[in-house]
Amino acid sequence: MTQQTSSMQYETILFEVNNGIATLTLNRPDVFNAFNEQQSFDVIDALKKTERDKSIRVLILTGAGKAFCSGQDLKSIAGAKNRSLSESLYKRYNPMIKAMRSLPVPIICKLNGVAAGAGCSMALASDMIVASENASLIEVFVNVGLVLDSGSSYFLPRLVGSAKAFELATMGTKVTAAQALEWGMVNRVVAPEALDEETLKIANYYAQAPTKAIALIKKMLNKSFHSDLDTMLQYEAYCQEIAGRSADYKEGVSAFNEKRKPAFTGN
Repeated sequence: MTQQTSSMQYETILFEVNNGIATLTLNRPDVFNAFNEQQSFDVIDALKKTERDKSIRVLILTGAGKAFCSGQDLKSIAGAKNRSLSESLYKRYNPMIKAMRSLPVPIICKLNGVAAGAGCSMALASDMIVASENASLIEVFVNVGLVLDSGSSYFLPRLVGSAKAFELATMGTKVTAAQALEWGMVNRVVAPEALDEETLKIANYYAQAPTKAIALIKKMLNKSFHSDLDTMLQYEAYCQEIAGRSADYKEGVSAFNEKRKPAFTGN
């Protein structure tokens, strides 16, 4: 099979597509991939490209160097006077998190190191997290007198429960990869040298999976957070009708009857 690879040039991230697998790497390793304005806009643009490119069936999100993302680059805003933090959220972080949750392909966070503040929020907004044993997550906002943002107040209590979420948010407690696995914050924890291989194994699964059905499942799970049973039963019927008209459904049934592995195309 011919390898199909493409990459796009950005100032603060690396973005490439290889045989249906897109990889977005935060690339400011000298500041542990902390967010400045440009990195926020680069990520948002890459997410838009991912949504438009129908050849992409899964997105890997990771960081360059030793860290995943240390949050907002506080040095880059040190000289700003009367800076509006809410404006920063409305313009930069909120659109990024919304784009991640509405993206019709699964996002695998390859958690290679620390994820702090908005970096922690970004990891938790992913669909799956594969973490290195050396990785950690920390809701660091309270340490500088701030509150959770970038979706952490939504994702954190849903993952760990309200009592543990309050503790982590108000004490700025560092969560090791092993603890994160135990508390349901990450999906898998592997040795650092096995991180690339394990992430790629999962990405390859999704690159060959029924993409349309998975996009619908992602929408359903998003909706379930704020819906009752009757609403979800109705939405399941709606989504199942769409899935049942897909080429992948026809292929899945044919493969089952013919006792072979299905060759899903994502349509």
